[in-house]
Amino acid sequence: MKPAVIQLIDSFHQGGSERQAVQLTRLLHQSGRFRVRVACLNPEGVLRPDIERLDLGEIPAFPLNSFYDANAMRQLRRFRSWLKAEKIDVVHAHDFYTNIFGMTGSALARVPVRIASRRETSGMRTGAQARAQQFAYSLAHQIVANSGAVKNKLIQEGNAKEKITLVPNGLDIKRLEAPKELTRAETLVLLGLPLRPDIQSRKFVTIVANMRHDVKDYPMFLRSAQRIRQSVADAAFLLAGEGELMGSLRELATSLGLAEHTFFLGRCENVAALLSVSSVCVLSSKAEGFSNSILEYMAAGRPVVATDVGGAREAVVEGETGYLVQSGDDAMMAERIISLLRQPDKANSMGREGRRLVEKEYSCEAQLKRTEELYERLLATNGRR
Repeated sequence: MKPAVIQLIDSFHQGGSERQAVQLTRLLHQSGRFRVRVACLNPEGVLRPDIERLDLGEIPAFPLNSFYDANAMRQLRRFRSWLKAEKIDVVHAHDFYTNIFGMTGSALARVPVRIASRRETSGMRTGAQARAQQFAYSLAHQIVANSGAVKNKLIQEGNAKEKITLVPNGLDIKRLEAPKELTRAETLVLLGLPLRPDIQSRKFVTIVANMRHDVKDYPMFLRSAQRIRQSVADAAFLLAGEGELMGSLRELATSLGLAEHTFFLGRCENVAALLSVSSVCVLSSKAEGFSNSILEYMAAGRPVVATDVGGAREAVVEGETGYLVQSGDDAMMAERIISLLRQPDKANSMGREGRRLVEKEYSCEAQLKRTEELYERLLATNGRR
């Protein structure tokens, strides 16, 4: 019988870690070398139908309110029992919460191969959370890092180099191809923008990031937008993301005089359409592991201006596929974006080079190959049930 592998996902919401986990599940299932299952902490989210279409069987949920209450103990016991009943050989957790829950539960169940993941460098965890995650790493046989920067951070935190495997994010490039059947005007209407001539002719600067964490530093982006508006009269700004910070960010945009020039799109269901109308794409984070958004920008053939954090410089080649600026330096970010808006030929050339880089280094095929090799190496070492 094929080894049984469980992908443990926090939820099916439209986040970077969730999209990568769902994509990897599909790739592993299509490959056929493993018996693939999925479990989650929260069963909700728009990505769930993507998993259900694979017909992998029941998707058990182990909902948590806290790691420190009676419910957490009940869910751990349920998880341990389920792992034993299903004879799971590999547990692969994909983020902070599933690392802690998944490594603890799978250690209790004595699962032969336990894999945690790290997709961030810093800026998102309290001291207590960092200690809890480090405990989870101690129970794991291997930690998957999605960038060299994340790998180096793990080593700095005291994790053995041999215990860390680098598996960069993979991207389905076809998903980012512009919809050929739509005109620019139709695409903008699809995105929810007003059907007005003054909107249709704008040069759009776009950012795709959640609005749940301060670490994404949307205020830096908006300060840059204010500077850009002073130099490029037809510039406008598309903000694609959802979260509890949206209200305060709308207020900030208004206070900066950007109310008529910024469009808060919420969760974007059609990233390809969004990027097809974008002139320049931006990431303003204070910290990252490896940004899915950067890869999506490049796959869509768009030049990137990003803060030099986490694994950004592993994808953005300075002056060739885009520009890197220091975190918080909204003046330099604005300067770089203005230069690209004023030099469309250069911007297009950078976009083409970025797409070539993604095709070569960050394909789904490369992600699948590295992951399967990891599973097989650990199974050969640790055995199966």
